[in-house]
Amino acid sequence: MISKKAKYALKALLYLAKQHERGLVLISEIAAAERIPRKFLEAILVDLKVQQVVQSTRGKNGGYTLVKDPAQLSVGNVIRMVDGPLAPVHCVSHLYYKKCEECVDEATCEIRLLMKRVRDATCDILDTTFLSDFSKVTALVVEEEANQI
Repeated sequence: MISKKAKYALKALLYLAKQHERGLVLISEIAAAERIPRKFLEAILVDLKVQQVVQSTRGKNGGYTLVKDPAQLSVGNVIRMVDGPLAPVHCVSHLYYKKCEECVDEATCEIRLLMKRVRDATCDILDTTFLSDFSKVTALVVEEEANQI
């Protein structure tokens, strides 16, 4: 499960992606449009600025904008920046690997093997979904859900 911070970061970045051609966007506008507490959003945007995902300009005509094109920002990378590894357990993480203390044989650990499949499926979706893809993803999910009814 992603944290509320990661969810809010994604919501803010999606908002900025939709406004990308417009340029600078006020933090108050993002907070109001996405129903994110302003102070929390400020902290998130500072972190994303340090990660060089957004840039800000102070002053009367200031605001935030994306540093990169929305087609270059994957959901997986954003979540990793905010929450850390996507893997459900450390022993299957590519970037944050750590051997489990209680594991007898990592190569045959049934839990590890299952969690590796979960990690692979999660990464496959999140690392190939970019901020620019959300309108397509939303349409696809709505269609899939309609077909299930």
